[in-house]
Amino acid sequence: MSSTKKKPVEEIGKSRVKSKQKYKGWKMAVIGSMTVLALIVAGISYYQATRFNSKVTINEIKVGGLTADQTVKKLKTASLKNRVFVGEQQILDEEDTKLGFTEKDLPEVKKLLKNQWTFFPSFKKKDYQLIPDEASQYRTQTMKKLVEEKLLSMNETLKAPVDAFVKLEQGKISISKSKDGEQFDVASLLKDYDKQYYKSDIRLEPVYLQPVREDSEIVKNEEKKLKELLGQSIEYKVQDQVHSLKASELIKSATVSKDLQIAIDPSDIKRKITEINDTQCTLNKNFTFKTHSGKVITVKGQGYGWALDVKKETAMIQKAFETGETSVSAANIIGKGWKGEGYGYETTANNGIGNTYAEVSIDEQRIWIYKNGQLAVTTNVVTGKHSTGKDTSPGVWYILYKRQQYTLTGDTAGTAYAIKVNYWLPFTNSGQGFHDASWRTNWASNAYLNAGSNGCVNVQPNVMKAVYDNLSTYDPVIVY
Repeated sequence: MSSTKKKPVEEIGKSRVKSKQKYKGWKMAVIGSMTVLALIVAGISYYQATRFNSKVTINEIKVGGLTADQTVKKLKTASLKNRVFVGEQQILDEEDTKLGFTEKDLPEVKKLLKNQWTFFPSFKKKDYQLIPDEASQYRTQTMKKLVEEKLLSMNETLKAPVDAFVKLEQGKISISKSKDGEQFDVASLLKDYDKQYYKSDIRLEPVYLQPVREDSEIVKNEEKKLKELLGQSIEYKVQDQVHSLKASELIKSATVSKDLQIAIDPSDIKRKITEINDTQCTLNKNFTFKTHSGKVITVKGQGYGWALDVKKETAMIQKAFETGETSVSAANIIGKGWKGEGYGYETTANNGIGNTYAEVSIDEQRIWIYKNGQLAVTTNVVTGKHSTGKDTSPGVWYILYKRQQYTLTGDTAGTAYAIKVNYWLPFTNSGQGFHDASWRTNWASNAYLNAGSNGCVNVQPNVMKAVYDNLSTYDPVIVY
């Protein structure tokens, strides 16, 4: 039989007192440690709130561990080296300049300080870009311009890229191959410059001009444009005839720009216009003419007649193809008018002479005036003196103008004259025309042989008004 020995009451009391004292000491130690830790944390927090992290730079200037005030002070004295590199190649080295910071920049520095804050110290590298309140324009204007000029100058000696492009050759569409070049993309490099222009050394990553590639939308659109061109046709009206001009037949060579403007080689267009002109024009050609008697004769076109200005008409048709027009009328008519204008273009009846005209027969010494196909006046006349070679000139002419109470001037056998007439209708540039001749007494049918005029057609005064009234400016005059 076992028994347990009991401790005296006094010992138990002493043990409890010792335990309480031990707990109290531990508690005081913990409180002390926490106080120290709180102080450390508070110190770190204050430090972090008032100073930049160790790896922070502003415009590449180290500001780690500095307060905002200290940072501004350092930035005030800092300089920019003003060197520019493209890749590893230095392209510019200007004199150093100050950053230009002042006390006015302190608020912005404080903002950066707040933005970079971390609770615990950070060793992460950060570089902030800050433009001074009173920043110099040197970097943004002068130096940037120098960089641009240098890059452009360098490009002049470097191989340019070659764009792929579509062309029409010998009637077939083809696409040329693109080629890479060595020239810098100046615009892109300047954008890179703008992002880092407040760094001491500006390092631009090389960017090169890229050619337009064969599979680009630009080239596809160019090809589409040329295909549309080849499908075009223009209805070209010359007088009463309409000619169908097909691009596929007349355009063998063409190019198209990036803005889809077509440029055509007009050689075949010119040949076609020349062909049409040769077929239809009357200038300097013989007119087939039925006389009052019904006899059909041939009379050479002189002042009267027209032709196409082939050069201008070609340019007009070329432009019509380039702009997509489908119908064009001839607009550039030339001839032997006062200003090079042609006459008779609007007339297709009676082999181009029309139905209103004056007919002059030298052999019969008579004229016939037709108005809208009806005989209006006929009378005997006296033409130019044959024996001295002053015959009225044969050909198809036209009334140049009309005048009343006119003074004719000239010279006969070296003697000048000035004669007044009531009516004057010139039809040659040399001065021949219809007029009344009150001084003439010999109106015989053979008077012209030895007693004819200086080349004009003399009309009896009592008939001349009817001749004048029934002819208008530009009406044809056929002399044979």
